[in-house]
Amino acid sequence: MCTGKCSKFIGICLYPLALLSIICNIFLFFPDFQTIYSKEEAEGLYRLTDEIKYMGGVVGGGILVLIPAIHIHSTGRQGCCSNRCGMFLSIIFAAVGVAGALYSGIIAVVGLIRGPVCMLENDTWSRPFLNSTESYLGNSETWETCEEPENIVVFNIALFSALLVAACLELLLCGFQVLNGLFGCICGTCNHKEVA
Repeated sequence: MCTGKCSKFIGICLYPLALLSIICNIFLFFPDFQTIYSKEEAEGLYRLTDEIKYMGGVVGGGILVLIPAIHIHSTGRQGCCSNRCGMFLSIIFAAVGVAGALYSGIIAVVGLIRGPVCMLENDTWSRPFLNSTESYLGNSETWETCEEPENIVVFNIALFSALLVAACLELLLCGFQVLNGLFGCICGTCNHKEVA
């Protein structure tokens, strides 16, 4: 496959992954799909995990991947960006995408390890799995510790896992584009009307 076509394929694949990251991060602000917890958080009450507020999905896996995806996709089309200079720029943009995907992935892993903020039996809000000796991820019996929001553990696991998967795929695609861009700089983009 020619480097230009490969760039186009990578760019197209990055669009839905960036969108998925943004959507997952936004949904995390609304546990149990209710706005009350975000409102209470805005009033100074502890209702959302810190990792949600770091915006790993919106900033890292979203914006920092979406902007490079646009340029990477354009290097696959004939025109101003489908030349050696465009491929060189795609290496830089792909490196930004790698950084964004790493940020999103790290935030997702930390969010999964630390667990959600929830209300316990004594009507206090905390992170019951934060200092636990065993992982709550494999022991669904411990999830009943959280009384409110309903199904918050499953909610957080599902969305942070989706963020992690998206970040891993973005990392692979952007990393591959760094190599593809390097080959494109050296060998060209396979376009017949390539401009130097």
